[in-house]
Amino acid sequence: MTANDSAQPLVGDAPAVSGAPTTARDGYYNDKVVLQFSVATVVWGIVGMAVGVLIAAQLYWPTLGEGIPWLSYGRLRPLHTNAVIFAFGGCALFATSLHVVQRTCHVRLLSDRLASFVFWGWQAVIVAAAITLPLGITQGKEYAELEWPIDLLITAVWVGYAVLFFGTIAKRRVKHIYVANWFYGGFILAVALLHIVNNIAMPAGLTKSYSAYTGAVDAMVQWWYGHNAVGFFLTAGFLGMMYYFVPKQAERPIYSYRLSIVHFWALIAVYMWAGPHHLQYTALPDWAQSVGMVFSLILLAPSWGGAMNGVLTLSGVWHKLRTDPILKFLIVAISFYMIATFEGPMMSIKTVNSLSHYTDWTIGHVHAGALGWVAMISIGSLYALMPRLLGLKGMYSTKWIDLHFWIHTLGVVFYIASMWIAGVMQGLMWRATNADGTLTYSFVEALNATYPYYLVRFGGGLLVLAGMGLMALNTWKTFAMAKERAPQPVLAPDLNDARA
Repeated sequence: MTANDSAQPLVGDAPAVSGAPTTARDGYYNDKVVLQFSVATVVWGIVGMAVGVLIAAQLYWPTLGEGIPWLSYGRLRPLHTNAVIFAFGGCALFATSLHVVQRTCHVRLLSDRLASFVFWGWQAVIVAAAITLPLGITQGKEYAELEWPIDLLITAVWVGYAVLFFGTIAKRRVKHIYVANWFYGGFILAVALLHIVNNIAMPAGLTKSYSAYTGAVDAMVQWWYGHNAVGFFLTAGFLGMMYYFVPKQAERPIYSYRLSIVHFWALIAVYMWAGPHHLQYTALPDWAQSVGMVFSLILLAPSWGGAMNGVLTLSGVWHKLRTDPILKFLIVAISFYMIATFEGPMMSIKTVNSLSHYTDWTIGHVHAGALGWVAMISIGSLYALMPRLLGLKGMYSTKWIDLHFWIHTLGVVFYIASMWIAGVMQGLMWRATNADGTLTYSFVEALNATYPYYLVRFGGGLLVLAGMGLMALNTWKTFAMAKERAPQPVLAPDLNDARA
């Protein structure tokens, strides 16, 4: 299938139809909430990555923060994961989804008040997490550490978000629902299901609760949630960004619209079953472990098919990569997506998992996806998004965007390469045995061999953080250039205009 697929919208915009907005307010897009979430993405990105750099430093300098409970690694690590995933990544998803749904449906958001509630409600969740996690108030579940009062707030905000998003689609002025909205919609519904089921608990006070599940069942539900948080929060939602901003920035139609639909349904059908691969060689029944492995391997096909759909959108305009650093961010992000979605299925194979599990190889894999795919597609999308909403032709400095790209890419490569090498080395050392069956290396010897790689990891993290600082400065300067921002009217673009 090619870019000549029939009935395919140009550059991420659906076909226009007749019909004018009913009120003066409805005649303009609500870009305020989009810009709010865009700025929050940059701010929380710096905070989350700064905490990540701090705990990376603690692995190399273990006494850093010693004697201060709220600065201990065990409390800061969940703060880092929550800040990067839900604060940085979440705000990027809110910003882009609320932008895309307006532009592709040619209507204003359903409700300005609801949009404001979603923004401030999500910021309240983030601040609550930033307070409770360093204090040690936690459920102790990966990616689901927050206690029940905050979980209830998340539920309320998420319901508001769903109503806002799907309500906007319901009042669209076009018949077609562009595929980016399919991915955003799938992510919203799946995350709602995952959050509610995994967080069913019995409160025992404001700061303590007990899970409704026990033992192996608790582990199974947790990693059904945990892996699908990766699958839908960190994959499906960001694929929505890919399907809108790559063709938009390249000024080309998506390579194959039909393939994008196949990509969506294949991902939705397969991803939910892959969670047990996190529990290989545990108390989970062996058949469940095998199911997780098989579906993880199947997942490789839709993942790479969708990624190639994004990359091949540049067919005929590859030369733009030389002059457009935003496209560099978007396309290299897809490359890291391909790396992570190849590596994940391979690591789910039991024989490979016996080497990789509990090693830093897993850390490298996670950050290939988080820093390579999620961060880079988000950064590229925001660089494309913000100046347009401010009525500018581009960011304050294109050279700074290009510098940010190279700093970030170098940082990611240092980070993941050091963890890949350290992880494989750890796995081989832990399984090495002497002729009499005793272990060749003690755990401390393996840790000592890993020590130098933690310094490289720390350096990679510093580079990524420095890049985010440069982005913050570029964003500040860009907003300063746009002293008066006029609201953008809801327009029905001409399908013959590839710049629409």
